Amino acid sequence: MTRSDAQPRADIAILGGGLAGGLIALALRRADPSLSVVLVEAGDMLGGNHRWSWFESDLSPQGTALLGPFRKIQWPAGYDVHFPEHSRRLDSTYCSLSSADFDAALRRELAQSTIHTGRTVAAVDARGATLEGGDRIEARCVIDARGFILSDAFQGGWQVFMGRHLRTEAPHGVDRPIVMDAKVRQHDAFRFVYTLPLAADQLFVEDTYYQDTPVLDRAALSRRIDRYCARLGWEGEPIGFETGVLPVVTGGDLARYQREMRVPGVAMAGARGMIAHPLTSYTLPFAVETALLVAENRDLTGEQMAALLEAHARRVWQRTGFYRMLGTMLFGAAKPDERYRIFSRFYRLSPGLIERFYAARSTGADKLRTLTGKPPVPISRALRALAGHRPPLTSQEGSQTDG
Repeated sequence: MTRSDAQPRADIAILGGGLAGGLIALALRRADPSLSVVLVEAGDMLGGNHRWSWFESDLSPQGTALLGPFRKIQWPAGYDVHFPEHSRRLDSTYCSLSSADFDAALRRELAQSTIHTGRTVAAVDARGATLEGGDRIEARCVIDARGFILSDAFQGGWQVFMGRHLRTEAPHGVDRPIVMDAKVRQHDAFRFVYTLPLAADQLFVEDTYYQDTPVLDRAALSRRIDRYCARLGWEGEPIGFETGVLPVVTGGDLARYQREMRVPGVAMAGARGMIAHPLTSYTLPFAVETALLVAENRDLTGEQMAALLEAHARRVWQRTGFYRMLGTMLFGAAKPDERYRIFSRFYRLSPGLIERFYAARSTGADKLRTLTGKPPVPISRALRALAGHRPPLTSQEGSQTDG
């Protein structure tokens, strides 16, 4: 539904209908259909305009079951990566979900009174939310999942990307994802192209950059995608696109961020709660984990839920420190055009280690193996990077230009 005044009070109000908020609503529905849940989203579609991907092994059986209602694409034959020094085929099952399919499944699965799209939150407090226009939603528990707020409590760099959904004039012949093609020109950043074969005549091609600034030049990236597709003989009609500017967090003060962002009695989830992979911006396994946690504790008060999710965010922050350190070395120790060497070396390691890395479940042995051997950057530069500081993630908000 788009607008409704039929539900003045709810057990749980979720603000933000992206991946985190939508999965929390679904997990609650499946755990207890009698719960009154309101999901408020400013856009017209749940999930926005995104595509989320993950390895099959990232999820627990409960997590896999939670994603059961969604139409997903899976590639059990694995995926490829390409670097100037080597290429490799890995056998891990790769999965992907589009926001259109996310939206469609949630509208099937959730109660009709749950979804409120096209509604912007004007104010939030421990007892509910006031929407633009003055409508008020009262709730026992409020969860804010509206997305990350840039804060100088954190330092880092940026992941900038443009993706194009292409319908090809003839079958393209790509039978598995190309998760990372870094044989392309680097353009003063770690650049790679990511390709998913969605159908025999459909490809999703995304040009991605790990760069020092958040500038996204739409015209330049579009031309580079044109050239990449032409070189591989992929001709056809664009039928969709997405762009993004995401922070890559390399360090900071989570406790300070939580103090500054905290609304007493309001829980924070997803990127707003800093529950994500700091280096890869990988979100789906984290969103699934959080949704199951909320559903398991669905009877808590708002104050108790806020404390629970803050503690969960602290645990995620603690377990992802290794990846922030690697991000510091990526941005601070490697010259921009040579950053790809770090991933080139990484993709020579075992498939299991690579999967655990993306799910932020690296073992002690994984971390040691990742750091041992011939370093892809000079040790002296790595030490200087670890001792220094990256710019705060505030002064250069994600900007986009038409060229």
